[in-house]
Amino acid sequence: MSLIASSITKVYGKKTNRFTALKNVSLTIRDGESIAIIGKSGSGKSTLMHVLAALDRPEKGKIEFNGQNVETLKASKLDQLRNRDFGFIFQQFFLSARESVLDNVMLPLKIGGVPLRARKARALKALAEVDLTDKARSKANDLSGGQKQRVCIARALVGDPKVIFADEPTGNLDSENGQRVTDLLFRLNKQKGITLIIVTHDEELAALCDRRLHMKDGILTEERKS
Repeated sequence: MSLIASSITKVYGKKTNRFTALKNVSLTIRDGESIAIIGKSGSGKSTLMHVLAALDRPEKGKIEFNGQNVETLKASKLDQLRNRDFGFIFQQFFLSARESVLDNVMLPLKIGGVPLRARKARALKALAEVDLTDKARSKANDLSGGQKQRVCIARALVGDPKVIFADEPTGNLDSENGQRVTDLLFRLNKQKGITLIIVTHDEELAALCDRRLHMKDGILTEERKS
């Protein structure tokens, strides 16, 4: 697996209100790596993640995933790529509060057309990975913040993704739950070989990654572990 960005430029707004969020950014992410994207608010780090994850399109440049130019894919193929190969974890949980934990985790599989019995089995397996099998029938709204984030990780895992994109995954959690989520993400990275791309303000979390990508004013610089 490889994810390659070549000379990516992303612009928001029009005419006098134009803002260049990414300026000629290039990088290669290899299979099984853990990457931290760090920088101040407005530096372009979340924009970079969204472009890498095919959630947004650049004005210039190219994104390649496993040798395929993502920009040439039709909408239906892009949906398949995001649903099959990518998993997403956001600072805001985006759970359906009144639905069960199991239903929330099954949602990507339901969208993907997986039969009910198979998606239940896969969702329960994903919940077991995050130690929440006992909460499968609970309403999402009845969970603690740490439990909700673990449900989000299970939902990201349920499609057996090659890459997990995590935007401030510990940002809304206390230190104990933040550490639990961090440990879980890196266990998945090491044991399952899932590529991990994390946007974070947390220097301790970033330091655990194989590489740290610093964003400043839309420009990328890189720091590797010694």
